[in-house]
Amino acid sequence: MIFDWLTNRRRRKLIAQPFPAAWSEVLESDLHHYARLTPAEQTRVRDYVRVFVAEKNWEGCGGLALTDEMKVVIAGLVAVLVLGFPPVYFDAVVSLLIYPAGYVAQESSTNRHGVIVEGNSVRLGEAWYRGPVILSWSDVSECGRGFSGGRNVVAHEFAHQLDMLNGRQTDGVPPLESDAQRRRWNVVMAREYEQLVRAYELNEPTVLDYYGATSRVEFFAVATESFFEAPGALQTYNPELYALLRDFYRQDPALREANSR
Repeated sequence: MIFDWLTNRRRRKLIAQPFPAAWSEVLESDLHHYARLTPAEQTRVRDYVRVFVAEKNWEGCGGLALTDEMKVVIAGLVAVLVLGFPPVYFDAVVSLLIYPAGYVAQESSTNRHGVIVEGNSVRLGEAWYRGPVILSWSDVSECGRGFSGGRNVVAHEFAHQLDMLNGRQTDGVPPLESDAQRRRWNVVMAREYEQLVRAYELNEPTVLDYYGATSRVEFFAVATESFFEAPGALQTYNPELYALLRDFYRQDPALREANSR
């Protein structure tokens, strides 16, 4: 209890400090979501960025010289993701490791014959339970400026972190408010996931990235990306999925998108 009190006091002090003018310029120029928010929502984003940047350990990897601009863009993208919730600072995420671009990681998997296959894979990000979040800056930057083609690596990896808030095992189901919401979640997500798998098998176009057909866990993360980066298209072509995520995230980015035109 005393630790919660101290944490909250420290956060209040951070929020009470004047927001750096240079950081405001970054949010205005390098975070395309920011202009679509109401003044009250923009204030909440700035408050969140203040705390998130200060509380995390940031490390540039692969020769990347990490700057405040990079931290602010990443923190701003996380802030938009959780804007509809009471502040969620992802306390279990202590460190963020930022690479210049996609990076190579060792990987092992089991094929359909039960054989373990070892190899390397190129990744844009990773999320670990009570471990670091790893991100590719080039992909983060493109997303922040709205040039990512519907991708959002920060939303993807922190959707996994939301998934982990109710336990170590990710299952594509983040903490939900009621049994009724969980039942609705399971029905809609299962149906939409199967539709994406079929679209992938038939090579049919879809708003959702095919990577979401990998598993229900990745489907939630990919759907979250589309919800924030292609909300109008998702609402048009996957209306039940959009409505489910709108109610979960307590935000309506399609309405923001329409109002910004």
